[in-house]
Amino acid sequence: MHLFWKTREPVACSAGMLLFQPTTTLDDGPLVDVLCIPGGVGINPLLLDKEVQAWVQRQASAAQFVTSVCTGALLLGAAGLLAGRRATTHWRYHDLLAEFGAIPIRERVVRDGNLITGGGVAAGMDFGLVVVAALRGQAAAEEIQLALEYAPEPPFQAGKPEDAPKDILEAVRRRTETLRAERERITGQWITSSSV
Repeated sequence: MHLFWKTREPVACSAGMLLFQPTTTLDDGPLVDVLCIPGGVGINPLLLDKEVQAWVQRQASAAQFVTSVCTGALLLGAAGLLAGRRATTHWRYHDLLAEFGAIPIRERVVRDGNLITGGGVAAGMDFGLVVVAALRGQAAAEEIQLALEYAPEPPFQAGKPEDAPKDILEAVRRRTETLRAERERITGQWITSSSV
């Protein structure tokens, strides 16, 4: 497994409390069998980063599977890898997939050929099991599922916008308004720059 970045310097998470240590650089690292693009706030500047987009395209051209969790799908879109393909992402930004030419599907995990995308963070568990099954077969995925005792029974029914109480849905929308507006602006800039 490799963690890629432009340098080998540690990269702080969006809250700044957790550091990730890249194992290689975009220029020096090998081509991978499975490309996985994570999401989160840090994805935003990458949506306009031509160097990162070119790296994603290069990796995707050789990868057996091209994958993303949460808003990592937006970077796949910015790299031109979602055009005409079924994909998903976090519910709050799901409609932005169409701006990249994707066919947005509201499911926890969506597989379209060698493209596997996962919804929000918690869907990452389902996503991981789907990827394992694609690589090693269903029995391997089921062994992992059992070893992790992954049998979700959420204590509340607020995990989807259509199930959440209206006040909770509105609170999350208000809390993410700034991030939503920034992603809309960046997506608009991407559309403008890609049509030039």
